[in-house]
Amino acid sequence: MADRPYTLLSCCMSLDGYLGSASGGRLQLSNAADFDRVDGERAASDAILVGAATIRNDNPRLLVRSAGRRAERVARGHSPSPVKVTVTGGGDLDPGAEFFVTGDVQKLVFCSRDALAATRDRLGGVATVLGAGVARDSVDLRHVGEELGARGIGRLMVEGGGRVHTQFLSEGLADELQLVVAPFFVGDACAPRFVDEGTFPWTVARRATLAQVQQVDDVALLRYALSPRYGEG
Repeated sequence: MADRPYTLLSCCMSLDGYLGSASGGRLQLSNAADFDRVDGERAASDAILVGAATIRNDNPRLLVRSAGRRAERVARGHSPSPVKVTVTGGGDLDPGAEFFVTGDVQKLVFCSRDALAATRDRLGGVATVLGAGVARDSVDLRHVGEELGARGIGRLMVEGGGRVHTQFLSEGLADELQLVVAPFFVGDACAPRFVDEGTFPWTVARRATLAQVQQVDDVALLRYALSPRYGEG
């Protein structure tokens, strides 16, 4: 799979597997020490990808927070923060969202071919808008990976949400999963989960490889090797 970037999925969930609250508000699952660890993973990446729903619901900046890490990236000839990437079926995104207006970095939007013209009209002034595969009404993540690889992206960090994680995992497009477990329950079946229903390569008969377990203050970090490329990125 050398035609796509090394792909790391990063996620924090509750003990019962939820990413947030049913109200749609942002739920702080992690802690300061883990936020800093994730910042280091961002700084080591060439691009960060989130789904359109994450932009609409959380309005993330997706920038490297540490001034020292930003300076190190610039010293290596990179932008202060990684390239920002999102995928969207219909292109219904606000050009004033933090994803687009913060950070002196390239922003890439992959959308279905049916929505390409309208999405370029809406977002062409703040991002590079690209078609995501040959299907007219859907986004092909394998095509997205190949396009990013062709653009020089060697390490891709995927930060959600659940639908995007489900697609990357079910299609076997992830090399590593960093799953952080917070020490509390959400307890609401209407809240968003880590993944949706799907057919995944890892089953009772084919178990994923647990590569590392680490305590980060009051959360647990589980690192899973999902492909033979684990550790190369």
